Amino acid sequence: MKQAFHVQGMTCGHCEMAVKRAVLQLDPAAQIQIDRAQGHVEVESQQPREALAHAIAEEGYQVS
Repeated sequence: MKQAFHVQGMTCGHCEMAVKRAVLQLDPAAQIQIDRAQGHVEVESQQPREALAHAIAEEGYQVS
C-alpha cells in the first residue's frame, strides 16, 4: 500500500539517504519516492504507517 508522509528537516542528499535507509531496514522491498524540496516522502510498503513513521523519526526528522 502507498503511504505519504510530510518529513521536516531533510536538507541534503545525505538526509534523503538516511530516510531511505531507515525505511529499507524495516522493509527491504519498499519503494520510496522523495521530494526533498517539498518534504514529501511516498512509501509503497506492507508495513504499518506507524512503524514507517517511527523509523524515519528515529533518524531525527519530524514526520506527519
